[in-house]
Amino acid sequence: MPTVRPAGLDDLDGLVEIENRCFDTDRLSRRNFRHLLTRGRAATLVAERAGAVLGYVLVLFSHGTSMARVYSIAVDPAAARRGVGALLMGAAEQAARDQDCSELRLEVRKDNAAAIRLYESLGYRRFGVLADYYEDHADAVRYHRSLAPQLGLGMVRVPYYAQTLDFTCGPAALMMAMGAHEPSMPLDRKLELRLWREATTIFMTSGHGGCGPYGLALAAHHRGFAVEVYVNARRTLLSATVRSREKREVMRLVQEDMIEELDRLGVPIHHRTVQPDELERLFVGGGIPLVLISSYRIYKEKFPHWVVITGFEQRYIYMHDPFVDEEEGESIADCINMPVLRREFAAMARFGRANLRALVVIYPKWTEKAGG
Repeated sequence: MPTVRPAGLDDLDGLVEIENRCFDTDRLSRRNFRHLLTRGRAATLVAERAGAVLGYVLVLFSHGTSMARVYSIAVDPAAARRGVGALLMGAAEQAARDQDCSELRLEVRKDNAAAIRLYESLGYRRFGVLADYYEDHADAVRYHRSLAPQLGLGMVRVPYYAQTLDFTCGPAALMMAMGAHEPSMPLDRKLELRLWREATTIFMTSGHGGCGPYGLALAAHHRGFAVEVYVNARRTLLSATVRSREKREVMRLVQEDMIEELDRLGVPIHHRTVQPDELERLFVGGGIPLVLISSYRIYKEKFPHWVVITGFEQRYIYMHDPFVDEEEGESIADCINMPVLRREFAAMARFGRANLRALVVIYPKWTEKAGG
């Protein structure tokens, strides 16, 4: 009977050999395996019998979220149909549970009937397709399995759009929220940049200006959506991200002008913190919340970042993250409906030493919004 154990650097030769036997394209290189074996956000497990490696599974974990992903799995063709794949998947699920993950996801080639039969026999559910995903332009079918009995994926209702520039997370999040209310709205780069021009605070961080809650609210209102803003401070937001006194003054004037326009338009601005339970009520009432978070808890870098909330469950909040960290091996599949423990979300939904909390809720066009 094969056994499963964590892989080490001594397994590199065996891993590369199996990879080359199993795949003609999209192969992991020796360098790829070495990187993944030595990083903290991955688990590589091998199945072996009598010292011979029969297969491996590679699982990626997300910082700050409760989602794991099977990045790659391969079984030596000589050991096919002997239960090695199911054994490895069981080990992958246990590794995910050990990391307090609520869900395991994977992608598989649309024409890989044997693998699809395996995943479906293990209880994985299909929930989407990624077109042109592989090197040879084949489509990928997306599967997931809840690792906790009470969890599901029934909250999917927000389209996904990945930001194309480092400073457009706010516009990308706003596009997703507006697209949820108006599915016919084209989500493209032209709209992304137009929203950024309208919503930017000019001097947020040292590079291109980012977008604050007031600018995003104005951009949504100008397109006919009902909107409200929640911030826990009345001072100039995010001014600590720049050192220049002149730039901070520009930010203050821009934000004051935005606030005055929001007041003229009758857009509610609430100066208080919204806890997860109230955030869920706003969502159930028809709002799609955009939340400012600190990226440190996910990416270990300290910069303000906008995400869009896509659903709630007993212990988890789900969100679309517009940033795809390709350098860390992430794909769009890792950034859609990311599950986050409520306590973890409460910790990440703040920024800076002043614990700034900012929230913009987007409601359908020409309807009375919920909450208040």
